[in-house]
Amino acid sequence: MAQSKIFIGNLSFNTSESELTDLFGSIGQVAEVAIPTDRDSGRPRGFAFVTFETQHDAQKALSIDGKEFGGRNIAVKMAEDKSRRR
Repeated sequence: MAQSKIFIGNLSFNTSESELTDLFGSIGQVAEVAIPTDRDSGRPRGFAFVTFETQHDAQKALSIDGKEFGGRNIAVKMAEDKSRRR
């Protein structure tokens, strides 16, 4: 399957799923937004994953790497498979 998930780093801890859906929805059709939280505190960890309907839209989203969002310059790159990170 073609990779259609991106990683967004350096997010403000106040960023919501709807804000990310709005931002990336202007680029392409968003299928899912996930903001991981700390297991102990329940607070966001400062990064998120956005899955697009198509690989093409995910590739287009890479164009906003470094863009200011929520007072921070976000990092946008293709998400790595957990199995490939090891």
